[in-house]
Amino acid sequence: MLDSTEDFADERPDVAATRAAYDDIAELYTELFRNHLAGAVLDRAILGAFVESVAGNGSGPIADLGCGPGRITGHLASSGARVFGLDLSPRMVELARAEHPQLFFAQGSVEELPIGDSALGGIVAWYSLIHTPPERVPHVLNEFHRVLASKGHVLLAFQTADLPDAVEAFDHKVTRAYRWAPKRLARLLDAAGFAMIARMVREPGPDERFGQAYLLASKVR
Repeated sequence: MLDSTEDFADERPDVAATRAAYDDIAELYTELFRNHLAGAVLDRAILGAFVESVAGNGSGPIADLGCGPGRITGHLASSGARVFGLDLSPRMVELARAEHPQLFFAQGSVEELPIGDSALGGIVAWYSLIHTPPERVPHVLNEFHRVLASKGHVLLAFQTADLPDAVEAFDHKVTRAYRWAPKRLARLLDAAGFAMIARMVREPGPDERFGQAYLLASKVR
């Protein structure tokens, strides 16, 4: 189902910068977030709802896109999901394989998914769209639509914008990133052929600067 995408020759400069930035901090990132979900009750709740939704459509495995060291991938697998991970950073993929040797991980970009048409039952993009320039996000959502089977589900997680219908660049500490107003990203999902199922916004935790948003949607056309 996956084709290798190890050739970086034609990468856009911003994609290359994101890949290099996460290669550089991969070990630190892995240590910082290894047990993060243990104290994140609402995060686990929306992930659980997503897994049950995908199981109900019976249409294929889940892809954790922008999986990093595989912490969400591993959590989904422990919930009984058939899941694999894909990440832009080769070093993150190496660490994910070491952390979760029973699972499959590959290198690739959300903008050109190495996945066949209608191959997936679900996609989770857990803070992995935030580095994509806003003008290219519609293309990414069209890619998600292409690789999802009919009635497949997508779960997006991202930091919220301060203004009600905005996209706002911010200092992510790793590399350039964007915060989204949930309703604005929901409109792009609708335009790409998805129907909203649930929207959740929570207040920032002790170590977070912004509100956190989650959109759960299904492919309907």
